[in-house]
Amino acid sequence: MPDGRGVPSRAELIEMAKGNGGRLASGELARQLGLKGSAKAALKAEVRALKREGIVGKRNVGRGRGKPRGDGPPGVAFVEVTELDADGDLWGESPALEGVAILLRQERGQTAKPGDRALVRLEPGDDGAPLGHVFKVLKGRPSALVGIVEEGGRDGGLWLRPTAREAKDEIRLAKGEVGVEPGDVVRVTVERSRPLAAPLATVVERLGRADDPHVISLAVATELGLPMDFAPATVAEAEAAVPVALGDRLDLRALPLVTIDGADARDFDDAVHARADDSPSNPGGFVATVAIADVAHYVTPGSGLDREARERGNSVYFPDRVIPMLPEALSNGLCSLRPDEDRACLACEMRIDRDGDLVNWRFARALMRSRARLTYDEVEAAHEGRGGDETLPLMAEVVAPLYACFDALLKARRKRGTIELDIPERVVRFDDARREIVAIEPRPRLLSHMLIEEFMIAANVAAARTLAKKNVPLLYRVHDKPDPLKLESLADYAQELGISWNRGAKRPGEFSSLIARIEDPALREQVSMMVLRSQAQARYQPENLGHFGLHLRDYAHFTSPIRRYADLILHRQLIHHLGLAEPETGAFYALEDLETVGDEVSTTERKAVDAERRALSRYVALFMAEHVGASFGGRVASVQRFGLFVTLDDTGAEGLVPVSTLGSRYFAFDERRHLLKGEYGGPAYGPGDRVQVVLMEADQAKGMLLFRIERHEPSPATRRAAEAGHKDRRGGGRIRRGRR
Repeated sequence: MPDGRGVPSRAELIEMAKGNGGRLASGELARQLGLKGSAKAALKAEVRALKREGIVGKRNVGRGRGKPRGDGPPGVAFVEVTELDADGDLWGESPALEGVAILLRQERGQTAKPGDRALVRLEPGDDGAPLGHVFKVLKGRPSALVGIVEEGGRDGGLWLRPTAREAKDEIRLAKGEVGVEPGDVVRVTVERSRPLAAPLATVVERLGRADDPHVISLAVATELGLPMDFAPATVAEAEAAVPVALGDRLDLRALPLVTIDGADARDFDDAVHARADDSPSNPGGFVATVAIADVAHYVTPGSGLDREARERGNSVYFPDRVIPMLPEALSNGLCSLRPDEDRACLACEMRIDRDGDLVNWRFARALMRSRARLTYDEVEAAHEGRGGDETLPLMAEVVAPLYACFDALLKARRKRGTIELDIPERVVRFDDARREIVAIEPRPRLLSHMLIEEFMIAANVAAARTLAKKNVPLLYRVHDKPDPLKLESLADYAQELGISWNRGAKRPGEFSSLIARIEDPALREQVSMMVLRSQAQARYQPENLGHFGLHLRDYAHFTSPIRRYADLILHRQLIHHLGLAEPETGAFYALEDLETVGDEVSTTERKAVDAERRALSRYVALFMAEHVGASFGGRVASVQRFGLFVTLDDTGAEGLVPVSTLGSRYFAFDERRHLLKGEYGGPAYGPGDRVQVVLMEADQAKGMLLFRIERHEPSPATRRAAEAGHKDRRGGGRIRRGRR
């Protein structure tokens, strides 16, 4: 039991570690438990003792290394409370049981709500699924919410429709609110209400109008608590920075390095160059240089810039704005490798053989001068012989050698076998005034994108190997092996597609071979999504588990210190342990420091991804709102008990077909076969089915689309799965159409 100050006991801390993949971050735990002062110090001391004894801090705490994550509830775990369903059941999710819905039961005195975080004791339920007993509600849903003002309700007053999907829908605005009207997006504070009464909100800030595209990203950032502004002292610190002189640095200003980025990019943190290696010891090989902005020169440990960068963890990219990790004076100024300007960099020169393998490499702090700011489209066009005035003069000296080196790196990638997913990224297109959304469309995947990716991967590997060879603890970018239970589900679906696939897949290339065997592009994208969902989540930690997706043993992030704090940490370590110029800007990090930072930046990364997804879904809903009632072609992306998720052909927009809109009275959900089947000969729905759907609703507040099906064409896989399910009757429970 916790002591009188609320500090968990030693046994409870060990159980928490078991439920969190073996890891405990004392700072994060203290924040969640609301511990301060002596209580926080006591917690940190106990966690340090457990780490020194080797009891926590390892991924395999409480289970064998080869034992799958899904072998049963881990004991005690953190849970995000996600839903209160129509039957009054409370549900949650936990990193300890990734992708598994947990039914929650509240112990006496606990009142967890959707949006809260809680500690639960896990045990198998009657049906074998995990059941969580809530024994401690942690700091939960913030008192500040964001929503859209609506008129009506039971008393005809103003109400707030929260934008966060997990938030309660009915929130009254306090009477007498002035300056707001229906359609406004506002930030409010929520007061406690009487039992069974709707919460009462007071407007704190008006963000703008719901139909203004630029309010979407602002609302998402506000609801997730993303820091939008820097402290004045931090801005002043950034603006006081001055350009770097050559000094003891390597002079690379004559080397024709170029940056290659998207057309709308402003923070250029990497530049590249390649040439044929003239050394007889490396016939047919290359010398490649990757120069990265020397952020460590400007952002020193413990400074105001450092504290705010660590708090943010990374930059967040929305379609209409960027929330940077560093103030603009650095991110778009002195740290950005702009053309024809001297810039400090940390350069990695690599010798690469004809087969794309790293032969040797060296790091140096240097001064560079970018020859040109190129875009992916420009470089691709030049490579195809369609270059413009900017790229044609650089073709022979710069572009052609880059592609030649890329071909070698690509050969090595294919030889080792990596996961290659076919999932197009969606991009929001605005009009020239950037006031209206004119299109939502897939972003083309070009060879030039892959070129930069391969150069960055090579530099990341070189950085990780450099510190690993010195036996220095570092922050690896790890991607663990996938959950065997999820592979079973993927293999079942492959079988329904008529593809024999190894259920015990151990190599990344086996996933790529599965995807490559599917001829239909839309179905290939669907299987790519299923492969992605079967994978573990990448994270930062000092324990090296390798990177499964890239099939690399040593891998760390080095190439984006303007926008990722993990990369800045690695730069400081390289400077310190290699004794590079200006050693005072480097830093030594103990193992415990890296564990803490790794947990922090992994959390901020997940929050950034969540923010970007929320914003994109709301941009899509705003764009689609003008097309309610229209008919669209699409494909079933996934099947759940409550309905079908459909992806539209043209925009890639995804929405839900609720089970209540389907024709049969009852439906059975076959989780193993990814099938929703109507009883008594009713239709069966599965991933890959072609559908024609009508858009019934576009919820701009929560970024949700609702469809109903006009036409349905089952895929061959669905037909086979339905027939097999009919024969063995191994489906899930019945689901009644309409209200449950």
